[in-house]
Amino acid sequence: MFDYGDRTGYEPISDTDRKEFHEQGFLLLRNVLTEDHRAALEAAVDRVYAEEQAKGNTKKDGTLHLLGFLERDELFGELLTHPIAFPYMWGLAGWNIYTHHNHLDVTPPALEPEKPYWGWHQDGYRQNSDPETMDPNLPRPMFSLKVAYVLSDLSETGRGATKVIPGSHLWNSLPRPKDLSVHNPDPEGTVEITANPGDAFIFDRRQWHSRSTNLSTITRKMLFVGYTYRWIRPLDELHPDLDGEWYRNRTPVQRQLIGEGTHTANYWGINWDGYVDDEIPLRKELKERGLLDRNIPWLR
Repeated sequence: MFDYGDRTGYEPISDTDRKEFHEQGFLLLRNVLTEDHRAALEAAVDRVYAEEQAKGNTKKDGTLHLLGFLERDELFGELLTHPIAFPYMWGLAGWNIYTHHNHLDVTPPALEPEKPYWGWHQDGYRQNSDPETMDPNLPRPMFSLKVAYVLSDLSETGRGATKVIPGSHLWNSLPRPKDLSVHNPDPEGTVEITANPGDAFIFDRRQWHSRSTNLSTITRKMLFVGYTYRWIRPLDELHPDLDGEWYRNRTPVQRQLIGEGTHTANYWGINWDGYVDDEIPLRKELKERGLLDRNIPWLR
């Protein structure tokens, strides 16, 4: 549908990108979406926004944070295996993954100055407590990562872009100001991810990040698709119509990514005999292409 040349979604990421991601906790990728693809996605977002607004599901200031949006358009389903972004998902997390959490965000210009707000957090909720050791210097496991597709012009600060602290994914805590009733400065090292329409960024769920206020005249439009291991429960459940066109159009790998499995052990990557299930669609695809790698634990 859109021209990405000979890109298939199964090109291995570079050692340089993997190293940067592991050190910084995020990667900014330029020109991920072709302009016609970006425009089509923006049109789909505008349609969904109008539908949700008509239902009264937007906030008073017009913002929309819509969970589990993938089934709302064919274009959204195709993003699961985007030919440029998808290699980072399996390259950084492996073949036993699926999307557990995805959201569509529309953030119009702020109607008034924001009240004091401290929004710094790590994703994952209890994933930040349940697996933690008693050693505060031992980082928690990654468990999941997200790709964020930028549909509007966030090339300048002040347009509501995500703020991150590079390298903070290795911190288990972030000092919190004592007085939250006043405006507090961002933590040292904060970077606002300025990006052009069609760019994307990938981040480790542990990365300390925060939203920012949209002080511009541009409406921020973003699509976030999160990937985690199939043995972790979903945060946003998808309920595709198995007789519908959206589901029929999904490839075997995409069906794995929306949560399909043949039995409970399959979600753990094995058959009931305890051996790895080579028929798991993404593993099968990578194996046939010679992309499994014994030197990378999650690609064994």
